Amino acid sequence: METTSETRIGGEEAAREEQQQQQHERQTMKVIVAIDESEGSFYALRWAIDNIFTYAVAAPDQSLELSKIYLLHVQQPFQHYIFPSGPAVYATSAVLDSVKKAQEQNSATLLARALQICKERMACDTTGVLNPVQIKAETIILDGDPKDVICQAAEQIHADYVIVGSRGLGKIKRAFLGSVSDYCAHHVKCPVLIVKPTK
Repeated sequence: METTSETRIGGEEAAREEQQQQQHERQTMKVIVAIDESEGSFYALRWAIDNIFTYAVAAPDQSLELSKIYLLHVQQPFQHYIFPSGPAVYATSAVLDSVKKAQEQNSATLLARALQICKERMACDTTGVLNPVQIKAETIILDGDPKDVICQAAEQIHADYVIVGSRGLGKIKRAFLGSVSDYCAHHVKCPVLIVKPTK
């Protein structure tokens, strides 16, 4: 009999701990900001910090213990072959290594710039007042098609928001090249904010 009551008490404690963990996860806001070479993505990052996390401060009764902003950069795969007029030409391993190294340096530079923006904006809000919300910035570099990778990352991280910048492609370019923001808006399972810079 005593073992049954101990098991029941242990089960109640485990249920309570699980409930506290779920409540903690609900209080932690996870935001993905897609970063690329465009100024539109950096504008979207600044907008997210100034607007999304400012509203979290404005509602102290629903304050977030720790918010996370994921700075996601997707490297497009390098095509190691070229189709000039004639047979296919394949790149050598030295060329592939050089391109991969250049991509890594480019990604590091972009994310360093994004982290610097986060540090500047998170220390103080737009009025210069010290920001009381704890926000952790984390960088992620993934390889693949940006459209698909952003959608997969949002699902794996269980993001509350995905924020992408708008490059302002015209209708014709968007039809031929495709729009990452448009694809994400239709395929990501959480709210997607497409931030368009003011002119």
